[in-house]
Amino acid sequence: MSLDTQSLVGLLQASLDPSQNRQAETSLKTAEAQPGFSLALLQIVANDGVPQNTRLASALFFKNFIRRSWADENGNHVLPQSEVSTIKSELIGLMVKVPSNIQAQLGDAISVIAESDFWEKWDTLVDDLVSRLTPDNAAVNNGVLQVAHSIFKRWEPLYRSDELYTEINHVLTKFAAPFLQLWQNTDQAISQNENNPVVLKAQYTTLDLILKLVYDLSTHDMPPQFEENLPAIAGLLHKYLTYENVALASDDDDEAGPLEHVRAGVFKVLVQYTKKYDEEFKAHLAQFTGTSWNLLTALGPESKYDLVVSRALDFLTTVVSSKEHAEQFNNADVLGQVTEKVVIPNLSLRESDIETFEDEPIEFIRQDLEGADDDTRRRAATKFLKKLMEQFEKLVTEVVTRYVDHFLANYAQDRTNNWKSKDVAVHLFSSIAAKGVATAAKGVLSVNPNVDVIDFFQKNVAEDLTASDAQPLLTVDAIKYLYIFRSILSAQQWQAAFPLLVQNLNSSNYVVYTYASIAVDRALYLTNEQREPVIPRETIVPLAKDLLQHLFKLITRDAKPEKVQENEFLMKCVMRVLIFIRDAIVPIADMVITNLVNITKVIRHNPSNPGFCYYHFESLGALIRFVGPVQAEKLESSLLPVFMEVLQGDVEEFTPYVFQLFAALVITNPSPTLSANIQSLLQPILTLSTWDRKGNVPALSKLLGNIIPRSAEQIAMTNQTEAILVIFQKLVSSKAYETYAMDLIDTVVTSFPATALENYWVPMLQLMFTRLSNSKTENFTLRFIRFYHLVSASVSKGLGADFFISIADKVQENIFTQIYTGIILPDTQKISRPFDRKTAVVSLTRTLADSQAFVDRYSKRGWTITCQALLQLLINPPLPPAADDNMIEDRDTDDLGFGAAFTQLNTCKRPPTDPWPEVQDVKKWVGVTLREADIKHNGRISKFVAEKLNDQERSALQQVMAG
Repeated sequence: MSLDTQSLVGLLQASLDPSQNRQAETSLKTAEAQPGFSLALLQIVANDGVPQNTRLASALFFKNFIRRSWADENGNHVLPQSEVSTIKSELIGLMVKVPSNIQAQLGDAISVIAESDFWEKWDTLVDDLVSRLTPDNAAVNNGVLQVAHSIFKRWEPLYRSDELYTEINHVLTKFAAPFLQLWQNTDQAISQNENNPVVLKAQYTTLDLILKLVYDLSTHDMPPQFEENLPAIAGLLHKYLTYENVALASDDDDEAGPLEHVRAGVFKVLVQYTKKYDEEFKAHLAQFTGTSWNLLTALGPESKYDLVVSRALDFLTTVVSSKEHAEQFNNADVLGQVTEKVVIPNLSLRESDIETFEDEPIEFIRQDLEGADDDTRRRAATKFLKKLMEQFEKLVTEVVTRYVDHFLANYAQDRTNNWKSKDVAVHLFSSIAAKGVATAAKGVLSVNPNVDVIDFFQKNVAEDLTASDAQPLLTVDAIKYLYIFRSILSAQQWQAAFPLLVQNLNSSNYVVYTYASIAVDRALYLTNEQREPVIPRETIVPLAKDLLQHLFKLITRDAKPEKVQENEFLMKCVMRVLIFIRDAIVPIADMVITNLVNITKVIRHNPSNPGFCYYHFESLGALIRFVGPVQAEKLESSLLPVFMEVLQGDVEEFTPYVFQLFAALVITNPSPTLSANIQSLLQPILTLSTWDRKGNVPALSKLLGNIIPRSAEQIAMTNQTEAILVIFQKLVSSKAYETYAMDLIDTVVTSFPATALENYWVPMLQLMFTRLSNSKTENFTLRFIRFYHLVSASVSKGLGADFFISIADKVQENIFTQIYTGIILPDTQKISRPFDRKTAVVSLTRTLADSQAFVDRYSKRGWTITCQALLQLLINPPLPPAADDNMIEDRDTDDLGFGAAFTQLNTCKRPPTDPWPEVQDVKKWVGVTLREADIKHNGRISKFVAEKLNDQERSALQQVMAG
């Protein structure tokens, strides 16, 4: 069936209409399976006769389709080769012709393709890009540079490797010289068109992209071609830092214009070159320091300058990081000038900040907290001051303290009208008081010994936490002060401060109650050196019900799905309280369940905030973890209906979470058998297509792994065993899923009686041996070795080394020798996890004690090398991991997004279980087992020890056997 482009246009248009969106997207996903789907999307993108927003929707869908369907886990193309070739040959040409917003989507798609194919499978790409560069056509050049940027920006976070450097050299050899020529041409075109605003703006966009690429190409080493031309490059960078042209200036106070974008780009390169290539660049540095200072003192407080100002401050911070360059600031008068003319103006609240605080509170919070993509002026000024503090601690403290006292005195004169002075004072003091980098877990860990953090809080800050008429922004400052210095407060001081935070959750101001929730979360996360909570659990438990009810009320005050999930900070606070109070959730479980279920029902219709959804599902995970062991039936009956709605509604963003929560429901339920509800999930889980989505696989394998031990008998009776092994076959063939495949098969062999698997052992081993010979990875090798030891150790289940050997013989006669001597024994020592090492010890001991094959078939060397491997393991006998169920770790949510990736819920993570709880003292157990075997086999072990081991080995084993 051929694709009807017109009907695709209709579906794309419908996808832009909220009332038809979900249905249209479902139909588009169905159309994906048809040949040529991606090319049809590109035809729509290229068609000038189609409305602009539909072309953009097509580009966006194309990008997401490529993300899902370009390559499989092993890097092989999923699309037909003809389609792959056409996309590669057409995409660049199309991208240079389309408007910039569509270019950005196609650029992302090219980046995904490059991630998989560049450069070995797409070695013509750079030549293709270079061939399209023109002397003066900015529109075409901008398209080419956009593509180049989308590919080369991938390098920055990558570790140094031969492969990466080969790729960078491949690019530089072909691209660097034409790129530098283009920069020169662009500079000339800007000079020639100073009075032609249309051409000038287009060329300035080219210059902006050139600066992005200078940065991209220099992320690992300065390109030699750049180093050769460094004086000219420095000259161009300086020229465009000071360049003025009224046609390029923004007449909107809020929106940056071309001048600001380019200046910000120059500063980004300057920071990079000063940090990474100081030796080569320092000869050119002085001119930029003076220019930055002049710019910072000349630019006004308007928002359009924010990025330039914060990047200029970032540059000066980098300069000051070097003792040599910092010396120019080592003077009280200079530091006074710096504080007065640069730091204070950029720390001070502006009208635009207050407007954001009042009108876009969530935006204010995200900008104000660490972690925004680009620094705010305030944060950049703080970093600059901190860096000066590192170099000249005492002098900076003296200078800045004078300003702090001045602003506090100004506030005291008129507390109503001069409240902004206090805001500046608190921020200045915090900047000089905090030392080192604040951590996400504990905030600031050390402070400036020349100031008293607690005294300043008590005298100047605490009042804004308690006063009912406090200016809301000063209350936020007070909460932030506690948040920043949370590790400096003693447990006693926290007992006094914590109720004040909780009190501020009752504020009617959005930013105040949100900051209070952020600080409550971090305070509850604090632990002492013994990893016990700083705030005693018993002080929170009586407050928990009211605290949670209030948080739920704040979250759901506006019932629209996008508003409910707007504030992830409130949801994170709910999660933290639930984790903190642990089984004290049980008495208030009904209230918690009702609220979490209702929130799930609302947000499943339109998931829009990945952070909120993550914390929401972690909260459900905490509920299940602590309530499941005592109220399993209630939890199941309350949660199953809404979880099934998510699965039946195919809410793709939530299904990996729901499968993890099902797995948690199974594992926390103390019943040895499955409930009928969970049993009914088995059939859908065993349907192969359920495993097609990448994000589902880790959660599904955990769920199936939890179900099998409680339902093995029933699975065998209902002939569902084969379906599980078909899933194993699907997973084990993929490098990306091999860990889940081996987790699953480990569970299968330990849960089913050996007879139930009679027909499957040979194909199972065949699949593993094929992987070992055709596409071995270190991870798979170690997982196979672990699997072997599990089988070999499980003699009481009718397995053991002899059993494994007999199955291996059926796959291929005598293959065991090759696998045992070539793979299993040499790499057994690489197994690192304590329980896995213990399994290996049990396996090797049982082989020495009871294996007939090692007496008959492998008597020459088999017993000896097995004994040697065991003695190696016993040099550092495995100790059980420390049980630490109190800590549920935090995760960094900056990388969260909706998509194919799986996100682990930490509340659903379980510590590994010991497969051999009866073996506590490993050495002692080995000795007892071998002594008993020696008696049972009429002294066979002693005889082998005497005959097959050298003196050192004999002595070591005799010591173990002597106990």
